[in-house]
Amino acid sequence: MDLGEPPVLPYMALPEPLALPVPILEVPDAHVPSYKPLVVPPSSLKAPPGIKGQPLEGAQPKQPKPNIPTTPPKAPEMDYVTVPIIDKDVPVPSQEILVTAVSTATVSVAATLTATAVFKRLVSLLKPLIKTAWTKITKKKKDSSSSSSSSGPQDS
Repeated sequence: MDLGEPPVLPYMALPEPLALPVPILEVPDAHVPSYKPLVVPPSSLKAPPGIKGQPLEGAQPKQPKPNIPTTPPKAPEMDYVTVPIIDKDVPVPSQEILVTAVSTATVSVAATLTATAVFKRLVSLLKPLIKTAWTKITKKKKDSSSSSSSSGPQDS
């Protein structure tokens, strides 16, 4: 079985690429951040035994320590429950706030469920009525369009 000559494919000569110079890239250098450590002496710093300290220049007033409370102030409208394992007070909303939140949630859920049930019932009741009315309307339109076409061609 001879297949003949191979097919001649079109050939397109492309021009030679431009000779571009090789880019010179510098090696990147990184500036590592550094800091000079701050030396803070401990608060209980004392002179070694046998060495007398020099008196300070000028009298420095004693600064009173700020009174920082260990627990935050408690809000009067909040109740607190102590967690036994960690011995911490955890705020809990007061009973008035809880009653309001629970009653609001209950009313909204009840209203949603009631509205859904009423809507489903209305749909099931009104669907046959709407379907019947739609059938009558479309039947009227078909009758009126067929009677006007049967009267013959219109005069112009």
